[in-house]
Order: sequence, then C-alpha cells, then structure tokens
Amino acid sequence: MPRFTDYRTFRYPLGGRLLQMEIGKVCEQANGQVWVQYGDTVVNVTVCCSKEPKEGIDFFPLSVDFEERMYSVGKIPGGFIKREGRPSEHAILTSRLIDRPIRPLFPKGFYNDVVVVATCMSVDPDCSPEIAAMIGSSVAIATSDIPWEGPTAAVKVGRIDGQFVINPTLEQRELSDIEVTVAGTKEAIMMVEAGANEVPEMEMLDAILFGHEEIKRLVEFIDQIVAEVGKPKQEVELYKPLAEIEEAVRDFAMPKMREAIRTPEKLERLDNMDKVEVETKEYFAEIYPEGAKDIDAVLYAITKESVRSMILDEGIRPDNRKLDEIRPIFCETGLLPRVHGTGLFKRGQTQVLSSCTLAPASEAQTIDGITEQTEKRYIHHYNFPGFSTGEAKSPRSPGRREIGHGALAERALVPVIPTVEEFPYAIRVVSDVLSSNGSTSMGSTCGSCLALMDAGVPLKRPVSGIAMGLIERVKENGESEFAILSDIQGMEDFLGDMDFKVTGTEVGVTAIQMDIKVHGLSRDILEKALNQAKAGRMHIMEKMLEEIPAPREDMSKWAPRAISIKIHPDKIRIVIGKGGETINGLVDKYDVKIDISDEGLVSIYGTDAALTEACRKEIEILTKDVEVGEIYEGKVTRILSTMKGSVGAFVEILPGKEGLLHISKMAKERVEKVEDVMNIGDVTTVKVVEIDSQGRINLSRKELL
Repeated sequence: MPRFTDYRTFRYPLGGRLLQMEIGKVCEQANGQVWVQYGDTVVNVTVCCSKEPKEGIDFFPLSVDFEERMYSVGKIPGGFIKREGRPSEHAILTSRLIDRPIRPLFPKGFYNDVVVVATCMSVDPDCSPEIAAMIGSSVAIATSDIPWEGPTAAVKVGRIDGQFVINPTLEQRELSDIEVTVAGTKEAIMMVEAGANEVPEMEMLDAILFGHEEIKRLVEFIDQIVAEVGKPKQEVELYKPLAEIEEAVRDFAMPKMREAIRTPEKLERLDNMDKVEVETKEYFAEIYPEGAKDIDAVLYAITKESVRSMILDEGIRPDNRKLDEIRPIFCETGLLPRVHGTGLFKRGQTQVLSSCTLAPASEAQTIDGITEQTEKRYIHHYNFPGFSTGEAKSPRSPGRREIGHGALAERALVPVIPTVEEFPYAIRVVSDVLSSNGSTSMGSTCGSCLALMDAGVPLKRPVSGIAMGLIERVKENGESEFAILSDIQGMEDFLGDMDFKVTGTEVGVTAIQMDIKVHGLSRDILEKALNQAKAGRMHIMEKMLEEIPAPREDMSKWAPRAISIKIHPDKIRIVIGKGGETINGLVDKYDVKIDISDEGLVSIYGTDAALTEACRKEIEILTKDVEVGEIYEGKVTRILSTMKGSVGAFVEILPGKEGLLHISKMAKERVEKVEDVMNIGDVTTVKVVEIDSQGRINLSRKELL
C-alpha cells in the first residue's frame, strides 16, 4: 500500500505546547485543508468554494461549521440512535468564533459559496480545540486558491496571580480570573470574546493587547506556510454595479434618502426610507429594466454613506442623539404574578422581558459533549420572535444568533451568581425580546439582572450592559478619523464598523463581545470605547437600581423554599437508608424534595416552610454525633440478659444508634430485674456517660433521677 509522502508539516511553540500543522496529507480535493494538532487535540479543517457566484443574492454566502465527534473524548453519544445529531451549543458558539474574524476579510462583491468545516477528532483538555479550529481555518483559507485578505490567528488569554498566560491549561483556567479569546491580523484586532470576574476595563485591554502580540508572531508563522505551500489565488468576478446606473441613482436618490434617514422614530424612518426606495425603483424600472440588482446595491451604498457622513461630519445620529447619549430607559419588575421573578427592560424601542425560574439544584442542565463541563446550574435562554421587528414570521427553534446572544447574557451574569452553598437552586432565566431596535443581547443582560433580583437571588452585585459602535473613515492624507457611538440602534449596527458589547458591575467587566467589519482596531479606539462604555453602563445601572435597589429579601410564594444542612459525607448513607427507605420516608412525610451532593450538602425543597424546617431538624438528628454528657430521649429496643440474670437494656437514642443502659444505672435503688423498671418499646430519658475506644455507648438514667 502506498504511504502518504506528498505533504508538509509545520511546527510552532504556542503557550508552552507544540502546535503542528500538516497540509496535503488528506482531503486533497478541497480548495484548502490543514490537519491541526495542538498537544493531543486534533482538528481537521477544510474550505471549499463554488466555481461560480451564487445567483440572485446580494451578500457573501459564507458557512462555517464546527463538527464535534464524540469519539474525540472517548464517548458514545447518548440516546437511542447513538450518533451525533444536531450541533451542541458549544459547537454553535465555536462556529461563530471561527466565522467572525475571517468573514470581513473576503473581498467585497465576492458572492461565491464558501464552506469552512472544522472537524474535532481528538480533544486534549489542556489544548483548546476552539483555538486549533480558528488557526486552522485561517491556514486552510490562506493556503487555498480562494481570494482572502488574511491570514488571521487566535489565542486565549488567562491571568493567574496578575500574570497573563497564553492558552492556559485546564488547571490554569480554574485559577484564572479572565478568559479572553482574541483574533486578529498582524496589523489589528478583529474579534474579542471574553468573560471575567469583575476585572477593570484597562486590565481587560491589557489582556487583549497581550494576546495580540502573540497573534502577530503566529501570523508571521502562517505567512511562511503560505509562502511555501500556498496556491495561487483564483481570479474571480467581483460584483459591482454598472457605473452608469450608479451615477444616475445617486443623483436621483441621494438627497431624498438623506432626508428620510434624519427621521428620529424608527418605524417612521423605515417607512420614509422605503418610500424613497420604491420611488427610485419605479423611476428607473423602464430606463434600466435589467438593473434591479444594481439599483438595490446603490441604494444600500447611499444609505450607508449618508448615515456615516452625518455622524462623522455633523455629529448627528439618525435619531438625533449625541455620540455618547443613551436612549430613554424604563424598568419594571414583578410583572407576572406566578413567575418567581420578572424584569422588563426598555431602552428606546428595544424591549426585553426576562423571567426567572428557581428549581432544586438537581435540575441543573446536564451537558453531554466534548468539553470538560458536565453541568450548568445557571441557564439563560434568549428568544427573538418575528413580531419584535414587525415581521410576519412564524415562531421557530433558536438559531445561531439566538444561542450566541443567550450565551453572552449568561456569561455576563455568571460571576455574580451565588454559589450552590449560598443559594441551593438551579436558576433559569428566559429573555423574550418584545421589540427590537438594536442591542437586544444587552437588553437581555439588564432584564435578566432585574428578574434575578426580583426573584430574591442574592447576586454579588448588579450587572448592566451596553453595545458600542464605531464609524471610521480614512482621510485622503491616510489618517483615520472615527466616532465611538454609545448604545447603538439597529441601523448604526448594520451600517457601522463595530459591534462592541460590554457588561459588568460597578467594580469591573464580566463579559465582552466584539465584532469588526473593517480590518481591525487600534489601541486608541479600544481604550476610548471601553471608557465610554463604562460611563454608559453606570448610567444604565443607575436607572435599573431606581426600580429595584437590591435583591428582594422575600422570595415569591410560588417559588420552592430551600433549606440546606451540611453533613459528613460518611453519613449520607444514613439519610438515604437501606434501599432509599429513609429518604423516601422523609419525602413522603414532609412533602419535600431532597438533594444530596457527594460533598454532603443536603438541600431540602418544599412549599410549606414549617414542614421543610421539620424535615431539616429530623435529618440533623439522624446525622448528629453522640456526645458524652448529652441527654437524649430514646426507646428501649431490646433487653440484655444472661444465665446469671438481667444485665441491662439497649436504648436507641438517635436513629440507628443504641447505647447500653446497665441495670445498675437504671434507678437510685437496686434493681433486680430490668422488666421491673422498663420494657421493650418504652421511652425513657438517659444521659451518655461514656463512649469507649470501640465506639460503644454507655448510658445512665440514675444520674437524671
């Protein structure tokens, strides 16, 4: 059998481990391919491109998929079918991570289908498969014949004892107070995805820039690979409207579109813009009967240029706000009577209703996937129905956007959620977008915080979030001018150069998500955006705290009451009992649900506070240690006799724990026969006078008489 010989291997030391890439060994029919091995993590990345542009579209049809294989972690998929099915949430989020930094670098007007597939075949917990896939996608595209303005690279940054670490190991991630994924080119940062434990803005910026320094070196390494094995880039036809049509449409529509854009109210503005579009298309329908696509493209360009020019040249936003001005905010809690906690957050025409549900900790989400996480106790789900934008769309299952927005809002609040010992509940928050005009994910973050506080969840500190935008333009002299926009609305997001979301407390940042549509950002822009975002966040938080200044002390009467007690792990078997007899008896007797962790945390949930407390007391008695000098009320379980006569009685002083009451300790006077004083089943009060070296308990009744 022939062996693979016509392939090249490239190696790079990354974060103290070896990053190895093999090109040409497999998948030779793809436009580009790379086999990435990082430690024991293996990801195969391919990219394929259609030969012709896709007909009838006006966007770049890029598709990115991260494929998880359960064999990569030595597992067989659960369920009846035993085969990988729909992508997990982790796979969808990883697909988005790969997509976001590479998409802006494809040439404008390139409408060929491009499909990137990263298949995870082996997972080493210390070596991130997400980073391997992101680097692999860059190498696969850069070495292919597909036109692209990369390469890019990506790293994760952690911080341990104040020191930044590139691609922290699993053990290091446990100790780190930040987790930042940074992607970019040699010149600038393209994408940031971060979670942090209330870290100040400038420290987050330092982490991002620390990661970019490693990215620069990685890109140089990829450039060397491209120089050695890269294919010549194919000549492709890039779409561009005819010059004649562009000039005519601009002359006709530009002044009308500029006037329409200046309408402050969203729906009225959209109506006015639609009227300009309809009028323009009707006017040119006979002049350019085959030019509908070109006319649409020019109208879009006019709209984009008009909005950007207004902001940069006049300092005017479409709704007449100042660059750092936040839209009017309205908050309300306790809207839904039977729901454990609700928060309505309205900012301009963006409205999000978040609802919180509390349940026993055992109802935490079980995760079956390739990550080391097996359980999730705080869950956030985000829904974006068609009516939120006035569209006639039927409800559907959540897409990548919904899952991504939900994950961001979840990450924003995780650092302030109390531990299970402090608050023994599983927590689910659902954010339903009721109206959308920009930054519903940040509306979900704020609404979720309100709902959690309304439910009585003792958050460490309240969290707020804001979306920042950017309009950047290069002057004729090559210098750049830019405007940072606070609290961007839908049009500014769609036509701007950046979507930069920041969440955090008054102490620091808890999450960042940044997407760039241009070729990267400088430190000056990032620093200004972070500082302006903090001012906006504090303004939003002030409005939230006017509605609910602190978590409610009293939970909803419809929420389950939880009481916890910590017992020694060795005593778990006592609470459970033989075949579950004891714990099932407690559940039936007190109408409660009982969860027991491996560490001995017993959580009791019930709707009746008195019964729940009575159950806790019984478990406390069940697991209590017998102590010398303590007095107990117990039941006589058996009488001990010998050939010489009565010896004493065994008394059960705690469930499953008996002590010997010797006949000489039963009364002040002499007792000839145990039955003269007590019989089996009698209840008596005794004192523990001794526990010998073998754990045997000796009792006295005489001392209490």
